[in-house]
Amino acid sequence: MKTIDLKTAADTRLLGLQFGQQLPAGTVLLLQGDLGSGKTAFVQALGEGLGIEDSIESPTFTLINEYLDGRVPLYHFDLYRLELHQTATLYPEIYWEGIEVEPGICAIEWAERLAYKPESYLEICLSYQATGRKVEIRAIGAAVIPNLEFRT
Repeated sequence: MKTIDLKTAADTRLLGLQFGQQLPAGTVLLLQGDLGSGKTAFVQALGEGLGIEDSIESPTFTLINEYLDGRVPLYHFDLYRLELHQTATLYPEIYWEGIEVEPGICAIEWAERLAYKPESYLEICLSYQATGRKVEIRAIGAAVIPNLEFRT
């Protein structure tokens, strides 16, 4: 596990940017944290790091946004409005296994609402601290945490 203090919004953006520059296709990011903890800001910077020029918005009502013009595709899920039993009907494995879509990076906000998880993923937990935000990153299965440059 890796823990990083994110003292400013720029730190959250830097984290997402570094992920976008380094992650390979097939990576799944399960994002957790309260409202306003930085999940969407992280994904926006992730997209920037992938070279995506489109505006990245949280797909709260559409549930999944696909961005195909970056270094690798980005599939952005937002499960906030769903209950656990409803998330299975999205068939998220189509995206994280690259079954019917080009392999890319799956970034899933409110991942604790997933009915099931892939074998390998990076769990990213964002939380508030008195001095800003904190992120805890865990690699599950064969997933690998990218090399991050942060002064903590």
